[in-house]
Amino acid sequence: MNAHASGTFSISMTPAGAPQRSGRTALGRTVLEKVYAGDLVGTCRGEMLSAVTDTRGAAGYVAIEAITGVLQGRTGSFVVQHTGTMADGKQELSIAIVPHSGTGQLEGISGTLAIRVAESQHFYELAYSLPQ
Repeated sequence: MNAHASGTFSISMTPAGAPQRSGRTALGRTVLEKVYAGDLVGTCRGEMLSAVTDTRGAAGYVAIEAITGVLQGRTGSFVVQHTGTMADGKQELSIAIVPHSGTGQLEGISGTLAIRVAESQHFYELAYSLPQ
């Protein structure tokens, strides 16, 4: 089953302590909370580690978020892993569903998540597969 889900989400980011300096870079840890709407209705809790350099617009982050809710009528949870960098006006972001993290009716889920921000609104596109 190849499927597609889309919608919006809101995000709350809370620093989990003061950033630590390492050379030209500030290392930080942030607690994430999201509320998803659209084809995925649910919530997320997660953590992000970030590295923000002294060069404007140059940074990297990794994050893990556990999403619980209803995906197109199927109830359960799954975990996604983020890896992102930005520099020189370019951004690279990869978000994948962690293998074997699905529970309930989402057991066996696999796929990728894309996010987009436009006019201060966050959008998601989830391309996923579930076993038959």
